[in-house]
Amino acid sequence: MAALRYTLGALLAFIAFNAFGGGIYGMTGAGGVPTEWLAGSPFTTYFVPGLVLFVVVGGSCIAAAAAVLADKRYARPAALAAAMIVTGWITTQIAIIGAVSWLQPATLLAALLVTLLAWELDPERAPDARRRLARAGRAGV
Repeated sequence: MAALRYTLGALLAFIAFNAFGGGIYGMTGAGGVPTEWLAGSPFTTYFVPGLVLFVVVGGSCIAAAAAVLADKRYARPAALAAAMIVTGWITTQIAIIGAVSWLQPATLLAALLVTLLAWELDPERAPDARRRLARAGRAGV
């Protein structure tokens, strides 16, 4: 179980750091990326998408990584939510700018892997869940 948690936590952290880097790149102008790709979207620059990538995608993944590595009882739903956010981000990105990079399918694959690994986490095996169950047993519940 520890190997599963470390693998999942590392994958989530890797996705988060990529989102942070991409977010900073977008917020600072995304030099070399044509703004014509944004035609028909609500955006004229890459600042807002970069901010969303940094805060929402990166933030959810790093929070889920922390929960997984700390073996919290909410690690599984946090990781599954992060995978859904990553999937939503990439599918929206492809819908707006099209399939333009090998990173898009690679990121979808990473989100799928996060989903599969998170599904294997057993929330009742987390230390704080065991403590909660032990307290409930002592209280006669």
